[in-house]
Amino acid sequence: MMDTSPTSLPPRSMPRFSAECPSRPILDQIADKWSMMVLAVLEQPTRFNEIKRQLEGVTQRVLTQTLRKLERNGLIQRRVLQTSPVGVEYSLTHLGESFREPFTRLYDWTVEHSDQVLVAQLEYDARSSGQRTVARPVSRAGVAGRMD
Repeated sequence: MMDTSPTSLPPRSMPRFSAECPSRPILDQIADKWSMMVLAVLEQPTRFNEIKRQLEGVTQRVLTQTLRKLERNGLIQRRVLQTSPVGVEYSLTHLGESFREPFTRLYDWTVEHSDQVLVAQLEYDARSSGQRTVARPVSRAGVAGRMD
């Protein structure tokens, strides 16, 4: 059990990275690329195959695992549709909706700064390999638009 008595806590200005901190597995889940993409797709209730179609490169196995983790963490809910064949639809829970604002800010930051990050990567790679090239920004083709 984690000791959370006032004397064991560091000052508020100092981050605490205890191995037992309950935020670690939550951050691990929500910072996962597929989880982030699934949350972006779920602006409205969406069927499994539609989610899969929107996430190029995700396998059925990885998508299933991601959806189960998000459901277990209370961010999404799964509803079985009485269709033939039986379908499954996923939607954000109230908790998942509460994550939309900080998630959208993070997502917008990544889109806004992706060119700068790519340039920094190219410059780093050039320095690391001993090349003397000037990095040029790449096109944003393939970067998704805003999540409004």
